[in-house]
Amino acid sequence: MLAIGDELLSGRTKDKNIGHLADVLTVAGIDLKEVRIVADEEDAIVEALNALRQRYDYVFTSGGIGPTHDDITADAVSTAFGLPCVHDAEAMRLLGAMYARREMEFTEARQRMARMPQGARHISNPVSTAPGFIVENVYVMAGVPQVFQAMVDNILPELRTGSRMLSRALPCPFGEGDIGTPLTRIQKEHPATSIGSYPKYDGIRFSTEIVVRARNESELEAAAQAIEEMIRSLRASRLPPGIGTDA
Repeated sequence: MLAIGDELLSGRTKDKNIGHLADVLTVAGIDLKEVRIVADEEDAIVEALNALRQRYDYVFTSGGIGPTHDDITADAVSTAFGLPCVHDAEAMRLLGAMYARREMEFTEARQRMARMPQGARHISNPVSTAPGFIVENVYVMAGVPQVFQAMVDNILPELRTGSRMLSRALPCPFGEGDIGTPLTRIQKEHPATSIGSYPKYDGIRFSTEIVVRARNESELEAAAQAIEEMIRSLRASRLPPGIGTDA
């Protein structure tokens, strides 16, 4: 994913689109492997887009397709693909009709929202009409969360999806410093899974939530059982002298 906008980097806008896309893709069995955030600068957008689109099956962008002077994503995507940036005829028709219904002037600024690389396919926008667009494996969408989410819903049916990721959370009463070495061994023994550890502190002691992810139920179960055995072993090793494990 490529998130575009000075406001994201300044902290003025708190991004909601990255988390939403991650959630949707995970459910669909598509791995989100990298996210970049860049400023409203054409060179930065072009550089990031060209790197990502060659590395991954899909690139999803958010932001910079509105009516103001700093909405330059359409220009940058056009540059990245070596295509002219044009006022798309169908986008002009859709926007023109929408503003006519609202009895508002279809100004030059508003017409900017119809600009896209020549030959791009539309991403429907049921919220505010102005379409996103698709060029090869790049999906260009709005930054406004409500519009972004609607556009993601519209493109999802055409994406190649995989097996849904399964997950299980296991509470662990020990801190990461205690479990780091055995947990590393378990991860190596179960390469088809992804094991994450997330530390917690209740004001008195550290603990950890361990999350196992896999696309196969049996592989998930095997790793989870190994982690549960690790926790039992650590508990047994910390019992006071003379206390048995079967008390």
